[in-house]
Amino acid sequence: MSANGSLETGCRSEIRPSNNTCSQKELSVTASAISMTVGIFSNSLALFILIKSYNRIRIKSKASFLLFASSLVITDLLGHLINGSLVLFVYSFHMKWETFDPHRIVCSVFGACMVFFGLSPLLLGSAMAVERCIGVTRPIFHSTALASHHMKRLLGLTWLLAALVAVLPVLLWRPYKVQSSRSWCFFHMEEPKDWLDVLLPLVFSMLGLLALLLSIVCNTLTSCALLQARLRRKHHCRGTSYHIEMICQLLAIMLVSCVCWGPLLIHVIMLSTRAKHEPTSFSLLMVVRMATWNQILDPWVYILLRKAVLRKIFMLLHSCWGPKSHHLHRWQRSVLRSSMETSNSGAGPSDCRCLSRFPLSDTAIKSIT
Repeated sequence: MSANGSLETGCRSEIRPSNNTCSQKELSVTASAISMTVGIFSNSLALFILIKSYNRIRIKSKASFLLFASSLVITDLLGHLINGSLVLFVYSFHMKWETFDPHRIVCSVFGACMVFFGLSPLLLGSAMAVERCIGVTRPIFHSTALASHHMKRLLGLTWLLAALVAVLPVLLWRPYKVQSSRSWCFFHMEEPKDWLDVLLPLVFSMLGLLALLLSIVCNTLTSCALLQARLRRKHHCRGTSYHIEMICQLLAIMLVSCVCWGPLLIHVIMLSTRAKHEPTSFSLLMVVRMATWNQILDPWVYILLRKAVLRKIFMLLHSCWGPKSHHLHRWQRSVLRSSMETSNSGAGPSDCRCLSRFPLSDTAIKSIT
């Protein structure tokens, strides 16, 4: 890439350059370019799959879930594209901020993008978890009270909240600061001047942690409700298969977000609240790089944890277990019933419709499969 070439020229032009420093910069540029490329490819592929599913779906609650999922993937895609371009732009100028950004405009844009594209996926993940929790536990209320325009308004408010937190430092005249590694901008956390320098990163971290906590609570309630209905087996509910598909995706998103974003959010709180600051740029940069993997792994949740892929996995497990897979076979037949009812019926007033009056025989299932 051109960034690598300019970087090598800059390393040669320095007086007595350090080979370790130059190789480390080249490695950082290469890692940033690879991360940006993989992220754009992964999110583009996931967006294609989600849009294709959204166009052919006829179930209201599934359409709402796909709307939020597509918005999450679009946010991750733009985050990789914009933040990755800014990182390569900084490296192309050899991280000399005084030369290309004397008025700190680029740094303010960079910091705002870091906060917005970092906080938006967490808020969208929590909104998706709340929507699914209501759809599973209160299906009638979800169908009657939560219309599509309500979901779109909630989506817009989620983005608006993330944008407000991102521009808050600029509005309060507390601009973002170039971090010690000089490759990115973020909140002013080292040696804060007053309470505002402490409050701004705390608002970002607390909102992120609250979003993760809300996702954990709602996904737990949803999983327990589905498990309880499955164990009771009083009736077969239409749409069980896509409920299981969505909750698997939500649990995976929640796990990825906790692993990737948890260390950064906790680290920001620790940096903002302690009295004496020590050099921590290396560990902060490491947890930031760890958080960027959230935007790479999120799309693969929708690529891999689809109903067709899950069905193939269960088929493979069924063939491996052989005669010991009686319970798995019963679960698979129930999912097939749900899929048939879903494909043969449109959007109804509720997510669940009893099928106990019209049981499907084992002979009919075998003939279909």
